[in-house]
Amino acid sequence: MELLADIKVKLEPGVEITAENKCGFCTNSYCCSYVTEELESPKTKVDFEHMLWQVSHKNVSVYKDDEGWWVSFAAKCEHLQPDGGCGIYDTRPQICRDHTNDYCEFDSPAEDDFDLYFPDYESLLKYCKKRFKRWKRG
Repeated sequence: MELLADIKVKLEPGVEITAENKCGFCTNSYCCSYVTEELESPKTKVDFEHMLWQVSHKNVSVYKDDEGWWVSFAAKCEHLQPDGGCGIYDTRPQICRDHTNDYCEFDSPAEDDFDLYFPDYESLLKYCKKRFKRWKRG
């Protein structure tokens, strides 16, 4: 997945990026390209087995930050227009209305704030084997 941090932005001299104009500089609408759902904090091997199943699917990752554990689905919103605008802006869901860009992926990749990040099965399995000294399969 392309990250906004990888996209170069050219500013005219004297132009400052603010929360009010930031979205106009965003070229790939990263905030509209994924969905996250909070998970109960995993404690048991069964919990981690369930997460292994989740990250076994394409475009699914799991991470932990200072707010808890999350599953993330990389999938662009179907209402995202080619210019990066919202095709249903006036009738968009409340969660979209509540979203703030005071500090967003444009400022730095979300991954910078992750305590743990598991983009795939192998990375989570490695963590499971370290966390549970007697991790066994089968």
